[in-house]
Amino acid sequence: MKHTFYITVLMVLIFFFSQIIGLYALNVNTKVTQTPEGAIIVEHEDTAIGKRPDLEGPETFAYILVAILIGTGLILLLVKLKKISIWKALFFFAVWMTCSITIGVFINTTLAFIICLFLAFFKVYKPNIWIHNFTELFIYAGIAIIFVPLLDIVWAVLLLLAISAYDMFAVWKSKHMINLAEFQTKSRAFAGIMLSYKIKAKGKIEEVKEKGKEVREVREEFKSAILGGGDIAFPMIFAGVVMDSLIKGGVLAKNFAFLNALIIPVIVTVFLFLMLFLAKKDRFYPAMPFLTAGCLIGYGLVWLVNFV
Repeated sequence: MKHTFYITVLMVLIFFFSQIIGLYALNVNTKVTQTPEGAIIVEHEDTAIGKRPDLEGPETFAYILVAILIGTGLILLLVKLKKISIWKALFFFAVWMTCSITIGVFINTTLAFIICLFLAFFKVYKPNIWIHNFTELFIYAGIAIIFVPLLDIVWAVLLLLAISAYDMFAVWKSKHMINLAEFQTKSRAFAGIMLSYKIKAKGKIEEVKEKGKEVREVREEFKSAILGGGDIAFPMIFAGVVMDSLIKGGVLAKNFAFLNALIIPVIVTVFLFLMLFLAKKDRFYPAMPFLTAGCLIGYGLVWLVNFV
């Protein structure tokens, strides 16, 4: 097991609750009407920061991939230049905006901006483990609320496959994803779930002359358990697209579509737990291939429930 059982379960629970909150926020953001002829019209309300980009499936796919490459390149440049302050400023703004989008679905937009301004400030500049992971429950829902309406099932699947391939390359081949994770962890501004815990590490053997015995000094060290933000966002986007398609296709009413789409985060969470449980200590693994497998199996179950 990569981490302790307690930390593994806690990380999995944070991931699961973030998926539920994100899917529910997407559901609330969705407005469904029916024409006199019986046609179903699905609309998504504007976000707290304004309208979505005017994009469709292939354009959205390209937009996301290009944004990831540019963002990664920018952060790698900051790593090389050791500009932690710039990274924190950018991270602060991203947290503020995405949290505002999510919370703005439920409350007044101005109030959401004020609340999220404080959340972002404490997350980035006065960090502790509680505020860090609490905000993780809302950040990626904001991203999903922007992009889910711009994708369909085909492009959502292709996006998962592309991100999985990129994740494997970035962790196993170029290893730049490991450098990014270490930089963000050290800066205490990590984009994703982060938990710290103590482990006992044995030190060198010292001889106690007067007793003629050997004792081994035991010291405590801190380790970090992390799960990247992309690993939270992309399964959420996929589940949201599936929910959207069930509503648009007239298969299910809005609330029933939400309940059916929950199958996907349940299966993905199981796959995340298995990955962490079977993983070896002190090794980095690309999570997206495992989570993508969970997404596709979950979608298969949704399809069986509704079409067979």
